Amino acid sequence: MGSENSTRRISKFLLLGFSESPDLMFALFLSMYLITVLGNLLITVAIASQSHLHTPMYFFLSNLSFVDICFTSTTVPQMLVNIQTRSRDITYGDCITQMCFFLVFAELDNLLLGVMAYDRYVAICHPLHYTVIMSPRLCTLLVLLSWVISVLHALLQSLVVLQLSFCTDVEIPHFFCELNQLAQLTCSNSVPRHLTMHLAPVLLAATSLSAVLYSYFKIVSSICAVSSTQGKYKAFSTCASHLCIVSLFYGTGLGVYLSSAVTQSSHFAARVSVMYTVVTPMLNPFVYSLRNKDVKRALERLLEGKLNCPIALN
Repeated sequence: MGSENSTRRISKFLLLGFSESPDLMFALFLSMYLITVLGNLLITVAIASQSHLHTPMYFFLSNLSFVDICFTSTTVPQMLVNIQTRSRDITYGDCITQMCFFLVFAELDNLLLGVMAYDRYVAICHPLHYTVIMSPRLCTLLVLLSWVISVLHALLQSLVVLQLSFCTDVEIPHFFCELNQLAQLTCSNSVPRHLTMHLAPVLLAATSLSAVLYSYFKIVSSICAVSSTQGKYKAFSTCASHLCIVSLFYGTGLGVYLSSAVTQSSHFAARVSVMYTVVTPMLNPFVYSLRNKDVKRALERLLEGKLNCPIALN
């Protein structure tokens, strides 16, 4: 009876985060957050403002940039507030809400990378039928389906967590309310709930990663069949940026879970989590702008237009 009622008595959690050098941490994470928001916002606006970029590949890229802004915004602002106020408290409701939105945008990142891999597969392996297959309707449906799956998964996990009872220790050794950390604090021993919390994200990530790996297997096979070196380079260059982002996202994400399995230090897991929750979204705009000539030109035109815009005088 006491275990079932413990959830009602919990009104807040304590996010331990990073206790060392708070002023330095605040400046560092604020800088990375501003760079992430500004960089991804510029990518989104540049694609929207340039008609020649209204293609499936850049449509998915603009959605990925928007999701990256939301993804980072679910964790970093709360951490900045906690550092600035020297408070580690987060209410029970805010914690569940943060976890829910984090799951939505993390899963969207995962699914959009899979969709973008399929787009590159069609472009390279079936170039003559690309415009027919990747129609605006299909692109929109793929993005909507990704949203529906992500939201349903987040709601499912949130409902599971809401039914859990927590022990008296409500300290979360992390800088945000992460699903695995909450699972470790629970006193509930329900096997189905724990299976849902741990297996559902793994299955979704594995499905998307399998789609990415299969797409690139077919892409590499097609590129190897091209006779000219210039043709091979041109075909590979169209998916090089996406491959870099895939490597960053899945490499850092897998690193977090593998490190958690190897070491029992939750503080170490929190530090590693910074890579895929903060660093990777920050690097995405640089990868696409530096390695993609079309995006680079669009950004240059956008910035030139802003700089050359005449100032209205009253």
